[in-house]
Amino acid sequence: MSALALEELAALTAIYCQRDECAVLAVSETDGITLRIQTSVKGLLDSDILLKLSFHLPVSYPSTLPNISINSEQLTRAQCKDVKEGLLEQAKRHLSEPMVHELVLWIQQNIKHIIGQSETSVCNEKSTLSRCISTEDGIWTILLHLDHMRAKAKYVKTVEKWTSDLRLTGRLMFMGKMILVLLQGDRTSIKEYLILQKTSKVDVDSSGKKCKEKMISVLCETKVQTEHKRWRS
Repeated sequence: MSALALEELAALTAIYCQRDECAVLAVSETDGITLRIQTSVKGLLDSDILLKLSFHLPVSYPSTLPNISINSEQLTRAQCKDVKEGLLEQAKRHLSEPMVHELVLWIQQNIKHIIGQSETSVCNEKSTLSRCISTEDGIWTILLHLDHMRAKAKYVKTVEKWTSDLRLTGRLMFMGKMILVLLQGDRTSIKEYLILQKTSKVDVDSSGKKCKEKMISVLCETKVQTEHKRWRS
């Protein structure tokens, strides 16, 4: 392995010196270096995301790209894939020079953009939302149906925070076993709400483990006519 890689390893362990920040998993003359860096970044609405970035630096590194794997409980598998692809694309710009620290800094600064791009495809997925909201700008009203709500107090508090942060108005209605969310606001804010609703671990499953909302559907959506007043909070 190159002297550059060993020097970089020493620098990384000095930079990421807090508990669990950096773990050297393997150092081999034949297989290279494997290490994991754990870092906290800010996601949508400044939510905390814990990223575990694993780097395998082959013997020929930095003349060849490192192998990178991403793990995070706060991100979907698709989002982790997008983060990895973004890092590998960025790594090409640093070929032949130490790059791990630069890549960590880059993802800290660009994670929101990557997640945002990843979630623009949420309307095309078949799993959760029955229809996409329109791409037309303006004030929109949307009616959502939730299948269940096990951790009710936490769930309601989270919905209230999202709507407040996104400046949405609306109602959370419990009608027997039916749970409805009625929202009104800017199209972009409603879209971001749907992203949060789908990708955040907002509820718990039957075993009490945190889980994402997989049974949400759009019942109705409509653009508010200009002559109609917007609801007040």
